Amino acid sequence: MRRVLRRLGELAAASAGRRLLLCEALVALSAASIAIGVLPFRTVTATAQRIAPGPAPSRAKRQAACARVRWSVSVWARCLPWRPLCFPQGLAAQWMLRRRRIPSVLYYGAAPHAVKAIAAHVWVCDGDVAVVGGEAARGLAVLARFPAGEPARPASDLKR
Repeated sequence: MRRVLRRLGELAAASAGRRLLLCEALVALSAASIAIGVLPFRTVTATAQRIAPGPAPSRAKRQAACARVRWSVSVWARCLPWRPLCFPQGLAAQWMLRRRRIPSVLYYGAAPHAVKAIAAHVWVCDGDVAVVGGEAARGLAVLARFPAGEPARPASDLKR
């Protein structure tokens, strides 16, 4: 709880733009966590199938927006009491990017694991740039991607 209060204090001291971005990330992470907890998987993934509306912004604007989304989602993911893992972080990031007309792909991957039977992970990319979760995606086979029509990119080719 102290972490949340400290983050709220930082939020109050932040610029208006950062406050709005952090509030958006908090709402998106909360909504994603609730959706994953109470809705069927196909309903949750149906939201990830939606395509960003309209023309995408320039590459420079996309890179800046991806960095801001990555930062804001990671701030809350580290300090919220329920510790949102990769799936809610991925959904939240994808929703935030879609609002900015940035086409992104949410990947669901898995690989055999020495301790667990299988390790699964979710990550979101804008082209070959990992927005969230890319650092843990190496070595995972892509099982699904949302939107499904997007070409698969090997996790080894991701940039940050």
